[in-house]
Amino acid sequence: MAARKNSSLDKVLGRIDRLDMAGLQTLVQRLARGRAMLDTVFNTLQEGVLVITAEGEIDYANDAAAKLIGFKAEDAGAAATLWRLVPGLRASLEMETKRDKKNAGPAMTREFELTYPQPRVVRLYMVPFHEGDTGEPRYAIILADITSEKKSTEELIENEKTSSIILLAAGVAHELGNPLNSLTIHLQLIERKLKKLQSTKETGALADSIKICQGEVTRLDGIIRNFLEAIRPRPPDLSEVNIVEVIEDVLKFQEKEIEDRGLKIEGELPASTPVIMADRNQLKQVFFNLIKNAMEAMQSGGILGIKIRADDHSVYIRISDTGSGIKTEDLTKLFSPYHTTKAGGHGLGLMIVQRIIRDHGGHVGIESKEGSGTVVTLQFPQKHRQVRMLTS
Repeated sequence: MAARKNSSLDKVLGRIDRLDMAGLQTLVQRLARGRAMLDTVFNTLQEGVLVITAEGEIDYANDAAAKLIGFKAEDAGAAATLWRLVPGLRASLEMETKRDKKNAGPAMTREFELTYPQPRVVRLYMVPFHEGDTGEPRYAIILADITSEKKSTEELIENEKTSSIILLAAGVAHELGNPLNSLTIHLQLIERKLKKLQSTKETGALADSIKICQGEVTRLDGIIRNFLEAIRPRPPDLSEVNIVEVIEDVLKFQEKEIEDRGLKIEGELPASTPVIMADRNQLKQVFFNLIKNAMEAMQSGGILGIKIRADDHSVYIRISDTGSGIKTEDLTKLFSPYHTTKAGGHGLGLMIVQRIIRDHGGHVGIESKEGSGTVVTLQFPQKHRQVRMLTS
């Protein structure tokens, strides 16, 4: 059908010099309708479509392309070349400055990041063509927004890396348990033999030392046990949970430390907060870690803020502090295993928080400025949330 239309149009164009005024008007209307239809088709595409000259001047841009690269129709011309809108692209493509009318070069593919008009990762596919046998070279370009694809891949790699480190750490912790068990047995044997000896000042001192050693072994065993429980990947045991009750339980447990540090709590915990499907114990671990971090970041007189809100689909928990904040260079490393900004910290707390939140289908975000405190926002899906189409 398309071929017949083109053939018919070619015949008309072939005798355009013989058309009268009415025929010319009909031809112009027909061409305008064809152009409007093509514009409609191209503007329905999610991919960006560009046509540029060898100098990068934009001859055509559909709506998706204009949105991706920040191109405005009123800026058309040499001042709005693709090379200016996407700095560094021309050098990356290694385009020949010499215009070869017989060979415009091979097709090329590139991926690049844009920070304007909004952060995006874009894949570019460029194919050269000529306008007729002697026309200047042109380039047809397809732009695809692959931000979500890249993000998903990066998250998958990060999850696999985190899982590997967690399994390694769990194995090391498990192995530490064997010598601790041996120490416990030998300390018990020494204690029994010591009781059979005549009681003297020296045997009393030795008995006290044994008690101290046994206490330290018990403490180390407890640390390892808690560590394994915290990092061992296990699916959440989901049930209906009122998140306000969980937070109140954690605050009650940490009440003494909050008081000793001279901190204040400012909370907005509405009783009507929607329930979520969650593992209550894992959520306690999340809030304990986050509140502990907030407390340790503040001096006496600091304010710990906890606010809960909900929309039609999610429940949001905002935990803030008025502490020292986080350096910009450290923000991107917060969820990395063993990265810590605290003396004596193990660097696993936020990694564990992120894993638990993801296992619950939620998200965690952190905003911070050095000297101005930190805000952590958690998002959980509500129990009644239904499947919905996402808008672009």
